[in-house]
Amino acid sequence: MTGRVHIVDDDDSFRTAIERRLRKAGYEVATYSSAQHLLDRLPNESELGVILLDVRIPGLSGPELQGRLSEIGSILPIVFLTGYADVQTTVRAIKAGAEDVLTKPVSSEQLLTAIERALAHHEAMRGHRNQLDVVRAHIAKLTPREREVFELVIRGKTNKQVANALGATERTIKAHRHRVMEKMQVQSLAELVSFAERAGILKDLSGTEQTN
Repeated sequence: MTGRVHIVDDDDSFRTAIERRLRKAGYEVATYSSAQHLLDRLPNESELGVILLDVRIPGLSGPELQGRLSEIGSILPIVFLTGYADVQTTVRAIKAGAEDVLTKPVSSEQLLTAIERALAHHEAMRGHRNQLDVVRAHIAKLTPREREVFELVIRGKTNKQVANALGATERTIKAHRHRVMEKMQVQSLAELVSFAERAGILKDLSGTEQTN
C-alpha cells in the first residue's frame, strides 16, 4: 500500500536514514525537525498517510503533539519511535490512540509492517468519515418537523405514537416519514436506523432519555 510517511524527529541523521529507507520501499516521505514544524505544515488527510513520531523531542513532545492532533480532529495514525521505551509510556501512547510504539534501532521489517498496518487503518478511518459526512449531509436537509419525525421513528415509535407525540394526524406523519426516507435515500426502517447509528444520533438520543 502506497502512502506518505511524515517523520517527526529532531535527529537529522536519523531522519535522513529513515527517509532513505522508506523511499527505497516505495513511500512518499515528508520530514519535520519538531512537532511545531508539523503543526505549521499540517498534512493533507485526503491522502493516505502515517506519522512516524519520536517520543522525546525538544519543545512539544511526541505525546503532546499526539494530543494536539487529536484535539483538531486528525485521524492520521501515529507510530511512535523511541530510544527509551518503558511500559508506562507505551501504555499511555496506545491508550491515546497510537498505532504502535517501536524501539530504536528498529529493523526495516518491523518498521514497514507497522507502517502498512497504520496505512490500512487510515484508509478504513477515511472511508468511515466519508460515510459519516454523507449521512450528516442527508440529515441536514430535513426540516425541523421532519427531524422530529425522524428521531421518533428511529426510536421505534409507530406512526400513531409519533402523531400523538407531535399533535398531528397519522396521515400527516406518513407524509413526513415518506419525505424523510426520500431525503435520507433509504428504502427501509432498518436502513434509517443504521444511518442514525452511524451518525451517533441514536447514542445522543439514548443519553437524552437517561438524563430526562
